[in-house]
Amino acid sequence: MTDWKKSDWRNKPRVQMPDYTDAAALGLVEGKLSSYPPLVFAGEARRLKAHLGKVSRGEAFLLQGGDCAESFSEFSADGIRDTFKVMLQMAMVLTYGAKVPVVKLGRMAGQMAKPRSAPTEVVDGVELPSYRGDIINGFDFTPESRIPDPARMEQAYLQAAASLNLLRAFSTGGYADVHKVHAWTLGFTDKPEAEKYRDLANRISDTLDFMEAAGLSTETNHELQTVEFYTSHEALLLEYEEALTRIDSTSGKWLAGSGHMIWIGDRTRQPDGAHVEFCKGVMNPIGLKCGPSMTSGHLKALMNTLNPENEAGRLTLIARFGAGQVGDHLPRLIKAVEEEGAKVVWSCDPMHGNTIKSSTGYKTRPFESVLREVREFFDIHNAEGTVPGGVHFEMTGKDVTECTGGVRAVTDEDLSSRYHTACDPRLNASQSLELAFLVAEELGQRREKLAQAKAS
Repeated sequence: MTDWKKSDWRNKPRVQMPDYTDAAALGLVEGKLSSYPPLVFAGEARRLKAHLGKVSRGEAFLLQGGDCAESFSEFSADGIRDTFKVMLQMAMVLTYGAKVPVVKLGRMAGQMAKPRSAPTEVVDGVELPSYRGDIINGFDFTPESRIPDPARMEQAYLQAAASLNLLRAFSTGGYADVHKVHAWTLGFTDKPEAEKYRDLANRISDTLDFMEAAGLSTETNHELQTVEFYTSHEALLLEYEEALTRIDSTSGKWLAGSGHMIWIGDRTRQPDGAHVEFCKGVMNPIGLKCGPSMTSGHLKALMNTLNPENEAGRLTLIARFGAGQVGDHLPRLIKAVEEEGAKVVWSCDPMHGNTIKSSTGYKTRPFESVLREVREFFDIHNAEGTVPGGVHFEMTGKDVTECTGGVRAVTDEDLSSRYHTACDPRLNASQSLELAFLVAEELGQRREKLAQAKAS
């Protein structure tokens, strides 16, 4: 990629991006961001890529989760802490089920731009440009708010920098102590409605007690108090991405300095488009959303473009089809990957294909549909003999009521009580942890079947 330049995307067709009306203001912000320090560093991206290489071989498992769209108004230390806390709980449960390390990757510190199904929206007969995330325009339904404002990129950078600063402190400052994390989980399973998960939680307790008795305590093993936590977001706003892209002095390669992993959405994955052009030139791990319209030919072309050296950990394919549709699409894409001999991570996004409108008018996602898609994803990989490498959730540590179902049985009528999302419905803390227990069961059953097959 020696002839690739970070501005090459500007010569390609662009979709899902704003048209800024004030070129001078845009240039000023781009210049500022270009002079600011990158948010992440090349060594971190290389380390994440190495971890994802293990995921591709079944030697680790990927947990990717976080907000649908981070907002300026909801930004707080408590919000970051609560989401981080639930991610740690989910990771501990998944680690026990899979018996392999869990790579923790947040949709955080940069997930502020959103593709939309239509360029405009109508409310009470008034048509305005769609809200595209706080990094682009405002949520308020007014003509002024919906004008794309390049100054928002600088505010997004500052919020992402503050988020990363806090996440790094939480990761290494003792907050991630395994005993604390498990104590939070026991609080969840102590509730009557979560009784069915108590046995697994108790087995984790026994394991921790054994480790303590064997001398593997947090006092003697610093690793039990810390975690590696990485960040990711959809690389949608390419002016922002380009401004934060830097040359790595160690390797001479380009680094997208906005996040450890960036991904290409299902609406922006045109093989000859601007987003693919940008992502092909940076050294970061790249995610690629694969929806029902992804063809085998397009997937092969994208794999060759985004990972021409077939580097393990470079490319994560994030399947998002909808419950009941996984069997219609995933097998043919797995076949395309196998035909190319491509090294990829297969991850399941069971959120985006399961969005419905409730009887009360709210956009929601039924928990049972989310769970069904995860199970179908595992079933097909088990049948194909390939590795179900990870899961990708839109979730929050807050006690919201945006997705129906779960042990606390959120109903359509409950949605209005704490519906806070700026974009798509998210799993709340309880639903997220419940899903981790259910995925852990799938991983445990898969591990047992593989062991039986190996023994026979």
